[in-house]
Amino acid sequence: MNPVEPRRDEFTPKHPVNEEQETQIEDNLEEEEDIIPSRFSGSVIPKDFDVDGLVKRLRNGDIYIPSFQRTYVWKPKQASRFIESLLLGLPVPGIFLAKERETNKLLVIDGQQRLLSLLYFYEGKFPSSRRAFSLKGVHPDFEGATYKSLSDADRRQLDNSSLSSTVVEQNHSDADDSSIYHIFERLNTGGTLLKPQEIRAAIYHGELNDLIDSLNDNESWRSIFGRTDKNKRDQELILRFLALYFGGYSYKDSMKEFLNNYMSKNRHLKIQSADQVKQAFIPTIEVIYECLGSRAFKPKTALNAAIFDAVMVGLARRLEKGSIKNLEQLRFWYQVLLNEKNFIAASTVRTSNEGNVRLRLQLTTDAFVDLE
Repeated sequence: MNPVEPRRDEFTPKHPVNEEQETQIEDNLEEEEDIIPSRFSGSVIPKDFDVDGLVKRLRNGDIYIPSFQRTYVWKPKQASRFIESLLLGLPVPGIFLAKERETNKLLVIDGQQRLLSLLYFYEGKFPSSRRAFSLKGVHPDFEGATYKSLSDADRRQLDNSSLSSTVVEQNHSDADDSSIYHIFERLNTGGTLLKPQEIRAAIYHGELNDLIDSLNDNESWRSIFGRTDKNKRDQELILRFLALYFGGYSYKDSMKEFLNNYMSKNRHLKIQSADQVKQAFIPTIEVIYECLGSRAFKPKTALNAAIFDAVMVGLARRLEKGSIKNLEQLRFWYQVLLNEKNFIAASTVRTSNEGNVRLRLQLTTDAFVDLE
């Protein structure tokens, strides 16, 4: 690499970025061609649940709606028309559920709004309102009715109504639940499709996911990234660093599958502990912010995800030997990397390609190895 002397003011730590401004991320992971299984590794079971049974399962947690999921967005009239259809015996769209092998709970893939409408009607109110959930804009026989005020016959009709469901279950041979991931990705039909990390947070919920959520509040990281990303892209970057730091030497295409695999295997922090994860992320992001400020990983205006993962991994490997005292030296080699043609190419084109991932990790490791 040919060193290029950086300007001294180029990496002066800045004040935290505008929290109202959405962070732009330069990354071609969204366009990555997924390696789709040639055949689904699991079973698909059609099953009808009665409404009363669904509500009971929702209340006791046997049917699980991830807390990150889209907030409840149906208007009272939409929810009322859905309840009315069941009272009238009209067909309604089915739901998709995935059975968790560890707990036997059912994870909601598609149908959250319908299920929550039922739960809220049975409980008598929407969670964001003090007013009772009474039916509106429906047949006159049901207008203004609550679950408690329904006639006995109508209440039995609703309780016994069936909601068709499709339950998918992963085979034990598919250790990282990748087939469930692809089903979730294709079948989730919300107004805005879920992004990869939102799906991972649903399928691989557990101690690692909770820890990543906690690390996402780190002040140095927030100052660099900006406001919390509604699609969890900030948390995906943390996961990406952890997966490449702890397993980058074995990286193979594709990045999505690689992240799924790591989050599945270390879901309960049985491979790397919470302390190991914290020790990898926190000192690394803090020394980067101390040295480079809020412009870190942003060669232009957007945060470059490939530069992020490479610099973080290379620096974390150096920090294994102890703290870094010479920040001027770190600034210098960071700028050298940003002007090195091989590093630029590996960080801008086909960034999830196996060769490019390994190349940029090696370049940063070599650049930072002798930092004092």
